[in-house]
Amino acid sequence: MHVMRRLKSFASGRTTVPDTGGDTGKKRVKVEQEAAADTSQLTSKGCLYATDVANALEKQMASVRLQPALGTAESSSMLSTDMRSYDQIPKGILEMKSQENQLSSLDQEKESSHGTEAGHVIVTTISGPNGQPKQTVSYLAERIVGTGSFGVVFQAKCLETGETLAIKKVLQDKRYKNRELQIMHMLDHPNVVTLKHCFYSNTEQGELYLNLVMEYVHETVYRISKHYTRANQRMPLIYVKLYTYQICRALAYIHNALGISHRDIKPQNLLVNPHTHQLKLCDFGSAKMLVNGEQNIAYICSRYYRAPELIFGAVHYTTAIDIWSLGCVMAELLLGQPLFPGDNSVDQLVEIIKVLGTPTREEIKCMNPSYTDHKFPQIKAHPWHKIFSKRVPPDAVDLISRLLQYSPNLRCTALDACAHPFFDELRHPTARLPNGRPFPPLFNFKPQELKGASVELIHRLIPEHVRRQNGMPVV
Repeated sequence: MHVMRRLKSFASGRTTVPDTGGDTGKKRVKVEQEAAADTSQLTSKGCLYATDVANALEKQMASVRLQPALGTAESSSMLSTDMRSYDQIPKGILEMKSQENQLSSLDQEKESSHGTEAGHVIVTTISGPNGQPKQTVSYLAERIVGTGSFGVVFQAKCLETGETLAIKKVLQDKRYKNRELQIMHMLDHPNVVTLKHCFYSNTEQGELYLNLVMEYVHETVYRISKHYTRANQRMPLIYVKLYTYQICRALAYIHNALGISHRDIKPQNLLVNPHTHQLKLCDFGSAKMLVNGEQNIAYICSRYYRAPELIFGAVHYTTAIDIWSLGCVMAELLLGQPLFPGDNSVDQLVEIIKVLGTPTREEIKCMNPSYTDHKFPQIKAHPWHKIFSKRVPPDAVDLISRLLQYSPNLRCTALDACAHPFFDELRHPTARLPNGRPFPPLFNFKPQELKGASVELIHRLIPEHVRRQNGMPVV
């Protein structure tokens, strides 16, 4: 019935989009309840009942017409609004922060339950640099910046240095394998959040927590996008390019250099410095180093950004699930709302089919060879250029079409995406931020990032003027 209501609402033009939540902790995702709700729609083999999706599609798809996010008459005025708003991001974001970052009583209860309260001083010892004796470090917990079923993230100040940091406090539950610390020790990249150090703590209830001390980055892509949506604007295209490109770089690094899949790419997990516009991927609580032949859980990744092979119950997936999520995030930045806002697994697949059309038997086999129930009605794909307004350039639409493919092996890699023409503006020697400041570091590739890349691809990735500066071959 819920799927039916979603489709009826969509067909009648009432395309309301549910709030996906934020990073302030006011709307918490209850993972266990969500998992139970989604799992109830899976067969014993872990696959969707095709008849559920078929019934929803057959009864409603005849009247569904997907509308562009912006009308043609609106596009030109919206573009001029975007130009005016270039230098308003820091001010607008700070105003939004002053309204939204007040701790609610529920936040305080949550904070206290994890053994940390605003104003509380945490004292611990860390290893000294270069084998020196251990040092005592004190942190003043200032405010909550994120909560979830895992624990809590709070902003803190190191009393010895005055540095502002983020501390993620994660419950150590013996029922679940926590790979986050191991993975974070491996990470070293300008587009990935930096782990400073870590320590363990206990609550009065005897619960053991891992505290990850990380660099603090002011904003998230989610909050910046929300800022524009509330102002009835679209994010300026230059920022869409900057953020998407840096996500691609972060993914190219963890995929190529480490073989790690993040498994939870979404706007809330993309940190941004609103002044420099440098982006950093965070929250590796769901990340895993994927091994060929080794099974993985299919119930992973936040629903709006969940790759279709996961919905089909695949357990032998690849890092391509992150590429699908990347495409969803990029589309959301262009649209101002999620592209596939499903309420459950069946509804999520319906939303995808409404855009990509019904997957073929071959595509379903590519997503999950074990899936044998193929009773889906035949729905034609909706042209990508009709989903976006005319202000969205064709090369942006082309990149999204390469990221959002049913077949995981047909999605372009993160490194190939970095070289896409959509990002050519970033490679221009005179390109700058709208306020005249230089871009954040974009071309300081490490050797492991470029592993397996052809000379031609490297030349497309690193602009000629950067190669000259670094003494690299120009031709």
